[in-house]
Amino acid sequence: MADSVKVADLVKSTRLDVYSGKEFLTKRDITVSDISRPGLELTGYFNFYPHERVQLFGRTEISYAKGSMTSEERLDVYQRMAHDDTPAFVISRRLPIPEELTTAAKAKNIPVLGSALPTSRLLSNMTNYLEGKLAERQSVHGELVDIYGLGVLITGDSGVGKSETALELVKRGHRLIADDRVDVYQQDEQTLVGEAPKILRHLLEIRGVGIIDVMNLFGAGAVRTETDINLIVHLENWDDDKQFDRLGNGQQTRKFFDVEIPRIAIPVRTGRNLAVIIESAAMNFRAKNMGYDATKVFDENLNELIKDNSKNN
Repeated sequence: MADSVKVADLVKSTRLDVYSGKEFLTKRDITVSDISRPGLELTGYFNFYPHERVQLFGRTEISYAKGSMTSEERLDVYQRMAHDDTPAFVISRRLPIPEELTTAAKAKNIPVLGSALPTSRLLSNMTNYLEGKLAERQSVHGELVDIYGLGVLITGDSGVGKSETALELVKRGHRLIADDRVDVYQQDEQTLVGEAPKILRHLLEIRGVGIIDVMNLFGAGAVRTETDINLIVHLENWDDDKQFDRLGNGQQTRKFFDVEIPRIAIPVRTGRNLAVIIESAAMNFRAKNMGYDATKVFDENLNELIKDNSKNN
């Protein structure tokens, strides 16, 4: 989990315009993902003012300040909003910037930013970005691959063949997100996101070969920066004494934070094409989510066969 995000990163990722304070973008830190819309503060109520948040001004705030306050009152309020730890002032819809806001911001070295987006959409974009960057993270040993648009996390013991399987999946047209270590974080109540640590991004380690750059060898279409995790495939060495699920009706999950992710176990032995099996598992998972369950079809066919045999007897 990152302790803070630079305002410069927020500007780049959410495509904000810089109206003033460009020289301070790399010096101002954002430590919380919540965005403040300072409506009550414009009326003079500062008892619970969250000055450590990005301050977002929309049409309501700008029009109220312009129509209901004098220049002196606006300057006084904006100066009270400008704290040493206030990351930035942001104005939506490319609304005109109050001169008093610029004056107060410059006095505290606070950047003034803007966007053409509506306030609600801009708020959502900034919040999603900051939540992703500031969210608590957990590292998982495994591979993360985008297979037909599904994020598949491949786990298993060291040496079971995870990296080689990921390489084969890339050769089959799928996209690598992370090799060996996957950083995961919860985006919302139902979504888990996985990404590669910056030092390992686009890299894949193959025993006997070394480290290869997947983007350099297979092109930009072979990699992604991050993806939602939809399915976990756990590779296990074949054990004749262990019973593996043969019909696919055993539901397993693995919990990360507050999110339960479906999990299947695949036995590994010589001669099994793991890439094709995992590819098929991903397609079967998608089919189930679309309402088609081959296991149920088999059960129905079996029941029909039993009924027919009972009638004949």
